[in-house]
Order: sequence, then C-alpha cells, then structure tokens
Amino acid sequence: MKGLEQKNAENLNKWRLILGKNAANHIPFTEGDFWGGQSVSAYESMEDTLDYLYEMEYGDGLMRGGGNGNSQPYVADWIGNVRKLFPKKTVDVLEKQALEHFHLTELLTDKEVLAQMEPNMDLLKMILQFKHLMKSDVILEAKKIVAKIVEELTKQMETQLEKSMLGKLNRNMPSHVKSMRNFDIKKTIQKNLKHYDREKNQILLKDLVFSSRTREHNKYHMIIAVDESGSMTDSIIYSAVMAGIFAKLPMLRTKLIIFDTNIVDLSGYVDEPVEVLMGMQLGGGTNIGKALSYCEELCEEPQKTIVVVVTDLYEGESEFFLEKKCGDLIGSGCKVMFLTALDREANPAYDRAMGQKLADKGAFVGAMTPEQLCNYVKEMRL
Repeated sequence: MKGLEQKNAENLNKWRLILGKNAANHIPFTEGDFWGGQSVSAYESMEDTLDYLYEMEYGDGLMRGGGNGNSQPYVADWIGNVRKLFPKKTVDVLEKQALEHFHLTELLTDKEVLAQMEPNMDLLKMILQFKHLMKSDVILEAKKIVAKIVEELTKQMETQLEKSMLGKLNRNMPSHVKSMRNFDIKKTIQKNLKHYDREKNQILLKDLVFSSRTREHNKYHMIIAVDESGSMTDSIIYSAVMAGIFAKLPMLRTKLIIFDTNIVDLSGYVDEPVEVLMGMQLGGGTNIGKALSYCEELCEEPQKTIVVVVTDLYEGESEFFLEKKCGDLIGSGCKVMFLTALDREANPAYDRAMGQKLADKGAFVGAMTPEQLCNYVKEMRL
C-alpha cells in the first residue's frame, strides 16, 4: 500500500511539473523518488526552470523578444540548472527547445555572428554549454574566442599569482628574459652611472640589467581533479586557467584530470587551457570516489603532494567509498582540498553534509578565489 501511495505521489509531482504553477492550489508537491529522489524544494527548482522556458509560449516569460544580448548570462545559468536537475534525455529535449525560444541558432550555425559577439565570461560559458551542437567551422571560430578570453583571464591572474609563488631575485645570475618581473633596478643604476648627464642631472639608461630568480624545481606535486558537472561551469573555467598557470611554475609539477563517471587525464595538456576547456563535456553523472582513487595512483611522493578536487560534492555513487579514498590519501601524507567553488565570487553551492564528513577526515573543504588558492598552496610549506 505504501508503494502505491508513493507511486501516486510521484505521478502527481509529474503532473504538477507539466501543468506548472497554475496548478499549485490543486496539486502541491510532495517528496518522492522521481529521477533519483527529490525534495519539495528540488521540485520547485525544476518548476522554476521549466517555467522560464515554457511561459514564453504565452508571452509571460522572463525573456521577452528573444535575441542573444543581455539575456546571455541567465541562459548560461539556466542551461547549468537544467543539467543539474534533469536526466540526460530531458536535457536534450530542453536544450533543443531552448535554442528555438532563445533564438540562439545563429550562434551554432553562423561563425560570422559568433565573431561579432563580445568576448567575455558569459560568452565563454555559452560556448562551453553549446559547443557539442556547433558545426565544425563554427567550432574553429569559437575556439579563437575561447583563446582570447582565456588569455585575458590568465593575464589578470598571472602577475599576482606568480609574484606570490616565485622566489626572490637572484642578483648573482643574469636573465635572458627581459620582463619587468626580472628587472633589477639597483644593478641597472650601478651599471649606468658612467652615463650620468651633468647638464640634465639625470642618468641615461643605456644598459638594462635583468636578473634570474631563485627557484626550486619540481619540489611539490599538485594534482587537480575537476568535476565536469554543468553546475560547476565557472569553477571549471578558473580551474583550467589556474592549472595552466601552476604548470609554468618550476617548483610545481602539475597534473590535471577531469571526471564525471569516467576519468580523462589531461596532464599532457595542462599548459593548454583552451584545449582543456574545449575538450570538456559538461553534465552527466559524478563519481568523486573514483576520481580520488585515480589521484591516489598518481601520488608518487605523498608527503609532497597536494590533491585539489573541484566539485560540489554531490556524489552519484558510493559516499562510503568517497570517504574511504579521502581518508586513504590523507593517511598516506597527501594534503587534500575539496574546492566547492573556484572563481572570483567564490559563492559555494555544495553538499554540506558530505563536506563536513570529509573535513572531519582532515581535508580542507570550502570555496576559494584563485588568489586564495595560490596563497594557501604557498603557506602549506610541504
């Protein structure tokens, strides 16, 4: 009898999702096992996501007039919510209908239209969400745009991150790299004193001196494992850029993997964030425990290794196995971090119960900006 009641409740929840909020007074949501078990709030999130799309049929949608201007940020977030809340078959249907309602077909079929769009984070998220539907010539144009955005993001973060991670200037060793970061002002002044102009009362800088930096090569090991969930898009972007920056630092040997229910080792492309991003398939299931098990295989020197897992901690497989693998890594001497968000906002949305269990094992669990991650790694002093 109990099973029959639950089945009836699930059917009512499905009808409520079909009919929308207009049926709220007649069919309230109840907790059920629809699509793997959902709370009332999860059903409400599903309804909000569906309403955004289908209310446009009646002219009452949030996005009037279509186009791909100011609506871009919400569309990218909306697609992320769809992939988080619904099974893949439903996602495919909703994506197809979203393209028609949001009038984004030009983005997928016309490289001229794509080339005219403003390169920014919102466009990058859109490309990553829809690249699997793009034609080959449009993909090439999209890749150019991704490269521009990634280059700008790298420039924004690189100076500050490398400054905190790199050693002091080694004034006894000249450098062939003529950059402001390596510019030795004291030696430059000393070397150019002979060019002092008494009339103008100034030193003419004819010979600039650049010094190398004292660096420790491959002292630490970092393994970055990134959850491909569609809801993690911002963190995925920053993870790829951060991995590329860390790969340039000679005191770190950086490896990069991405995972859903499967694992792809991208360590050979860690210094190519564009290839990493364009190779990702957002959405799908999640097996964090399996990813940790693979990270364990990569640990050659646990005492000198940091394992950084970027995930919302919603485990799709065995939570017991996830906890065990976390404990195994920490027990071997590895430092383990679960970053629930890695972006400029660092606003986490994650399974807090699982986060607490992993923190109790000795892992760091929390959100970080890229700068905070860099400072954390620096202060670990493995």
